[in-house]
Amino acid sequence: MADKTTIYYFDGRGKMESIRWLLAVCGVEFDEVLLKSRAQYLQMVKDGLMMFEQVPLVEMDGMRLVQSRAILNYIAGKYDMNGSNLKERATIDMYVDGIRDLMDLIMRHPFLPDAERDASLDLLNRRATKRYFPVFEEALAQGGKDFLVGTKMSLADVQLFEAILLVEEKVPSVLGPFPQLQAFRKRMELVPAIKKFLQPGSKRKPPPDEQYVKNVKEILDF
Repeated sequence: MADKTTIYYFDGRGKMESIRWLLAVCGVEFDEVLLKSRAQYLQMVKDGLMMFEQVPLVEMDGMRLVQSRAILNYIAGKYDMNGSNLKERATIDMYVDGIRDLMDLIMRHPFLPDAERDASLDLLNRRATKRYFPVFEEALAQGGKDFLVGTKMSLADVQLFEAILLVEEKVPSVLGPFPQLQAFRKRMELVPAIKKFLQPGSKRKPPPDEQYVKNVKEILDF
């Protein structure tokens, strides 16, 4: 197994995009192997590359890492993005799981029948503005903090910034009632690694289109 980090996923965002974000913020260069056919996927299964026959798969530090939460936690732990003590780690974990619930709504959206997509967007807007973003607005307001937990950037901050961008793609005005989140978004954009990842030509993936949905369904045979 090569020393360089390699990620295996479809040619799109999905559950791998948060991993791409975190690797980029931590300054980790990585190669990509894009799944383009069911035969390629089945060969990976046959070769025993994926513990549960699922992607995301990340080869890193001599390991084959699967399950997106485990991958994110490993990277965050290695690069000091998991807080300064156990209590901070627990808070970060709670924030990340909450953000993931919101992001799951976004990831499911392109796979829904057309007739269900408007209702899905309405639900996304309600959940973002009534359930999730108010929590992070309050957390940032406490003591005028720059970050959600402690005095340094954590996995929760990276996940929240990604989630904000994803929701804004669907609901551009979503941050209107949240001045703390607006300021947080601007601060995060100025982080050099993030600024670089936002530029054209980076390994950040575009919004999913019908071709991406078609490819995923064909590769996974559903």
